[in-house]
Amino acid sequence: MTDPDLRQEELVGHVPALRAFARSLANDASHADDLVQETVLKAWSNLDSYAEGTNMRAWLFTILRNTFYSEFRKFRREVEDVDGKFAAQVPDRAAQDGIMDMRDFERVFAQLPADQREALTLVGASGLTYEEASAICGCAVGTVKSRVNRARAKLAEMLGTEEMIDEAAVTPDL
Repeated sequence: MTDPDLRQEELVGHVPALRAFARSLANDASHADDLVQETVLKAWSNLDSYAEGTNMRAWLFTILRNTFYSEFRKFRREVEDVDGKFAAQVPDRAAQDGIMDMRDFERVFAQLPADQREALTLVGASGLTYEEASAICGCAVGTVKSRVNRARAKLAEMLGTEEMIDEAAVTPDL
């Protein structure tokens, strides 16, 4: 197998992680899939510019992040569904408590500032190190750690789980 074939294979292997990261940024599965498709297309067509021996996952995440923010700047004049009239028209009934809990989490997660969502997704959901996340975000490692900490604290507060977290810290499992 030639080097381009290996790089193409490695690129395709990162698609699930790209999809998860895109979902956290876009808060919409369809838009997330479009972001991943655009990222893969850009990466595939510029695969010859990828520096061998570097972190392809970080390279792909950077492409996806830049694509997202470029689109965000381009489309920020679009009309939003602020009062939720359009969203309320979509029929959707949860069958289980877990689904409702996940929806609560998604709603609260979407309310976090974009930089905190991004940091928490990179470190918490994608399993990147703080150093890798800082390289992708273009900021200091301490900044990423701070964003992750603030995001976790805000999620716990908004979901009403901060008491459970405080109790777990004081009361060890027996």
